[in-house]
Amino acid sequence: MDVLLDYVWAFVIGGAFCVIAQILLDKTALTPARILVGYVVAGVILGAVGLYKPLMDFAGAGASTPLTGFGYVIAKGVKTAVEEKGFLGVLGGGLSASSAVISAVLGLAFIAALITKSKPK
Repeated sequence: MDVLLDYVWAFVIGGAFCVIAQILLDKTALTPARILVGYVVAGVILGAVGLYKPLMDFAGAGASTPLTGFGYVIAKGVKTAVEEKGFLGVLGGGLSASSAVISAVLGLAFIAALITKSKPK
Protein backbone atom coordinates (compact mmCIF):
# COMPACT_ATOMS: atom_id res chain seq x y z
CA MET A 1 0.00 0.00 0.00
CA ASP A 2 2.92 2.35 0.67
CA VAL A 3 4.14 1.96 -2.90
CA LEU A 4 0.75 2.98 -4.25
CA LEU A 5 0.76 6.04 -2.01
CA ASP A 6 4.23 6.96 -3.31
CA TYR A 7 2.86 6.88 -6.87
CA VAL A 8 -0.11 9.03 -5.88
CA TRP A 9 2.09 11.68 -4.25
CA ALA A 10 4.47 11.69 -7.22
CA PHE A 11 1.49 12.25 -9.52
CA VAL A 12 0.02 15.00 -7.31
CA ILE A 13 3.30 16.92 -6.89
CA GLY A 14 4.33 16.53 -10.54
CA GLY A 15 0.82 17.51 -11.59
CA ALA A 16 0.97 20.59 -9.37
CA PHE A 17 4.10 21.73 -11.20
CA CYS A 18 2.25 21.27 -14.50
CA VAL A 19 -0.83 23.12 -13.25
CA ILE A 20 1.29 26.07 -12.13
CA ALA A 21 3.01 26.21 -15.53
CA GLN A 22 -0.34 26.04 -17.36
CA ILE A 23 -1.78 28.84 -15.23
CA LEU A 24 1.30 30.95 -15.97
CA LEU A 25 0.86 30.28 -19.69
CA ASP A 26 -2.84 31.13 -19.67
CA LYS A 27 -2.91 34.12 -17.32
CA THR A 28 0.38 35.90 -18.03
CA ALA A 29 2.34 37.03 -21.06
CA LEU A 30 5.23 34.69 -20.18
CA THR A 31 6.52 32.53 -23.00
CA PRO A 32 7.09 28.80 -22.49
CA ALA A 33 10.86 29.37 -22.63
CA ARG A 34 10.71 31.89 -19.78
CA ILE A 35 8.60 29.54 -17.70
CA LEU A 36 11.08 26.71 -18.28
CA VAL A 37 13.98 28.93 -17.24
CA GLY A 38 11.97 30.06 -14.23
CA TYR A 39 11.43 26.46 -13.18
CA VAL A 40 15.15 25.68 -13.42
CA VAL A 41 16.00 28.80 -11.39
CA ALA A 42 13.30 27.92 -8.85
CA GLY A 43 14.89 24.49 -8.42
CA VAL A 44 18.27 26.10 -7.81
CA ILE A 45 16.85 28.55 -5.27
CA LEU A 46 14.75 25.94 -3.45
CA GLY A 47 17.78 23.67 -3.31
CA ALA A 48 19.96 26.48 -1.98
CA VAL A 49 17.61 27.21 0.91
CA GLY A 50 17.19 23.52 1.68
CA LEU A 51 13.55 23.08 0.67
CA TYR A 52 13.90 20.94 -2.46
CA LYS A 53 15.60 17.90 -0.93
CA PRO A 54 12.70 17.19 1.46
CA LEU A 55 10.27 17.66 -1.45
CA MET A 56 12.23 15.12 -3.53
CA ASP A 57 12.30 12.68 -0.62
CA PHE A 58 8.53 13.02 -0.24
CA ALA A 59 7.42 13.12 -3.89
CA GLY A 60 10.13 11.08 -5.60
CA ALA A 61 9.89 11.31 -9.38
CA GLY A 62 7.11 13.88 -9.07
CA ALA A 63 9.73 16.35 -7.89
CA SER A 64 12.89 15.05 -9.54
CA THR A 65 11.56 14.76 -13.11
CA PRO A 66 10.34 18.34 -13.77
CA LEU A 67 12.78 21.11 -14.65
CA THR A 68 12.91 22.20 -11.03
CA GLY A 69 14.61 18.87 -10.31
CA PHE A 70 17.14 19.57 -13.07
CA GLY A 71 17.93 22.94 -11.48
CA TYR A 72 18.35 21.25 -8.12
CA VAL A 73 20.78 18.68 -9.59
CA ILE A 74 22.85 21.42 -11.22
CA ALA A 75 23.03 23.45 -8.00
CA LYS A 76 23.91 20.35 -5.95
CA GLY A 77 26.68 19.47 -8.44
CA VAL A 78 28.14 22.97 -8.24
CA LYS A 79 28.04 22.89 -4.44
CA THR A 80 29.79 19.50 -4.32
CA ALA A 81 32.44 20.58 -6.85
CA VAL A 82 33.15 23.79 -4.95
CA GLU A 83 33.63 21.81 -1.74
CA GLU A 84 36.06 19.45 -3.51
CA LYS A 85 37.92 21.76 -5.92
CA GLY A 86 37.40 25.23 -4.55
CA PHE A 87 36.11 28.12 -6.60
CA LEU A 88 37.02 26.42 -9.90
CA GLY A 89 34.30 23.85 -9.18
CA VAL A 90 31.76 26.49 -10.21
CA LEU A 91 32.82 26.04 -13.84
CA GLY A 92 32.20 22.32 -14.23
CA GLY A 93 30.24 21.09 -11.24
CA GLY A 94 26.79 21.55 -12.76
CA LEU A 95 27.74 19.89 -16.03
CA SER A 96 29.38 16.91 -14.39
CA ALA A 97 26.38 16.36 -12.11
CA SER A 98 23.88 16.52 -14.96
CA SER A 99 25.94 14.97 -17.75
CA ALA A 100 24.08 11.65 -17.71
CA VAL A 101 20.71 13.38 -18.08
CA ILE A 102 21.95 15.66 -20.86
CA SER A 103 23.47 12.72 -22.74
CA ALA A 104 20.28 10.68 -22.43
CA VAL A 105 18.13 13.54 -23.70
CA LEU A 106 20.39 14.14 -26.68
CA GLY A 107 20.50 10.45 -27.56
CA LEU A 108 16.74 9.97 -27.25
CA ALA A 109 16.06 13.12 -29.27
CA PHE A 110 18.30 11.81 -32.04
CA ILE A 111 16.51 8.45 -32.05
CA ALA A 112 13.12 10.19 -32.12
CA ALA A 113 14.27 12.32 -35.07
CA LEU A 114 15.32 9.19 -36.95
CA ILE A 115 12.07 7.35 -36.26
CA THR A 116 9.70 10.24 -37.07
CA LYS A 117 11.59 11.44 -40.16
CA SER A 118 11.36 15.03 -38.98
CA LYS A 119 11.86 17.79 -41.54
CA PRO A 120 12.89 21.41 -41.10
CA LYS A 121 10.19 24.01 -41.76
